[in-house]
Amino acid sequence: MSKSISRIVQELIDKDVSVQHALEKGYGNYSAIARMLKPTVEEILNRKVKLESVITAVKRASTTYKPTYNIDVNHVIAGSIINLRTDIAKISAEKTKRNLETMRRALLELPRDDYIQVIEGMKVITLLLDQKLVERFRSSFPLEGALEEKNNLVAIIITSPTKIIETPGCVTSFYNTISRMHINIEETLSCSTETIMVLHLKDVGKALEALTNLISEARKIVGGNLKNQRANKQSDDKSNFQRWH
Repeated sequence: MSKSISRIVQELIDKDVSVQHALEKGYGNYSAIARMLKPTVEEILNRKVKLESVITAVKRASTTYKPTYNIDVNHVIAGSIINLRTDIAKISAEKTKRNLETMRRALLELPRDDYIQVIEGMKVITLLLDQKLVERFRSSFPLEGALEEKNNLVAIIITSPTKIIETPGCVTSFYNTISRMHINIEETLSCSTETIMVLHLKDVGKALEALTNLISEARKIVGGNLKNQRANKQSDDKSNFQRWH
């Protein structure tokens, strides 16, 4: 069964962060976006389509990225705070039984006040730790099959309200904000209400500015919604008062 034009357009926009941002902020031109997507839509359907049909599909898809459709996401982002952890090192090695045991031993013996995170993949295990611990780790907890080691990294730690656990789209908003700045995320992990992104030191300034703007915009939107709600309530209360008097 062939896909509809609307379905294809939605999927194409879902994969294009720049178009999503343009629609969300209201500066995306429907006709221009449709002309850009039209050749791909025709290639997928293997037939010609009318530009008007693609424009209609873009308009329909745009509602997904309107701020009014992301009230829960904005509330979570508005309540988030950012902390930085500088001088982070990254050590990656093959995921072997011996390396896993070494990592567990390191977690038990290294100071708990220092920053230590372990990311376990299918074939690779990565350790993020304070740079000052690297020499001690190398000497006391040597790893076999070392793959990569990097220094001078920074962990951006975003702590959000507990609602983030059950609200889809929040973490994606953080990632998209960084991606739009053409910044590479060296490592990332999510731990309950914390979203952690590890970046190169040179990128931290731009990333912090972008995330701060994201949170500020969310707070303005949430604040505006609360103000409108209060105004509507006052208007309803006044109408009720006049009705009874």
